[in-house]
Amino acid sequence: MKIADLFSVKGHGVVVTGGASGLGLGFAEALLENGASATLLDIDAGRIATETARLKDKGYDVRGEVVDVTDHPALDRAFDNAAKAHGKIDVCFANAGIDSGIGYLDAWVGDKRNRVEAGAIENYTDERWERTININLNGVFATCRAAARHMRPRRSGRIIITTSLAGLTQEAVIGSAYMAAKAGAAHFMRNLALELAAYNICVNAIAPGFFVTNIGGGHAHSPDTQKAVSARVPMHRVGWPKDMAGLALFLSSPACDYITGQQIVIDGGWGLGVAD
Repeated sequence: MKIADLFSVKGHGVVVTGGASGLGLGFAEALLENGASATLLDIDAGRIATETARLKDKGYDVRGEVVDVTDHPALDRAFDNAAKAHGKIDVCFANAGIDSGIGYLDAWVGDKRNRVEAGAIENYTDERWERTININLNGVFATCRAAARHMRPRRSGRIIITTSLAGLTQEAVIGSAYMAAKAGAAHFMRNLALELAAYNICVNAIAPGFFVTNIGGGHAHSPDTQKAVSARVPMHRVGWPKDMAGLALFLSSPACDYITGQQIVIDGGWGLGVAD
């Protein structure tokens, strides 16, 4: 097989949750640019309209639907609609997620951090915990279930879950519900990979470090924040959605035929420690 064919996603039907911005939009663009058709699912109607129009103007086969991943029946319908539109669902990115808010320490200022009482466990509300788990873990479950219902009868497919470096390490600036949800999503991914392996469905996860997206109110867009984080990342820069393109293509393509149940960290080396 030629390398071009090995990494080909031409003609693939793709669904991306959280697809109207950030990493989800980056995943979709990477596949669209290489011949796939895609459905973007997102709760933000304005961004769905804007981004699908922009991508259609580029000549891509793309459509969008406004869907909340906590509304499981609506999510199922959206997958049914995507399958009708594209003829099949080959790839699913279970990507939608939210930031769980403040942690018990503030951000780094030099080598100093301060306690944040509002983020302490004693002040962690049920509502905050449950909303994060409902979107970041239960939403992943419902997304993967909807995808499997279309892929298993065809005995073919790729499911790619967005987890996080925060599910592998401890980060006090992030609320604990986020880390719990991402760690749970990673273990769910491994169990699902085991279940679906016999049906030629590969299930893997991408675990990003610090990427510039709109999550958490878009704080990552701040040049000061990027500078502070870059000082601690061994590659001395933050990540951008375009840095995901190669990995997204790989996990979606025939190159991934014998790889399943794996979580791939993409973080510029941040999880390794401070290099200098």
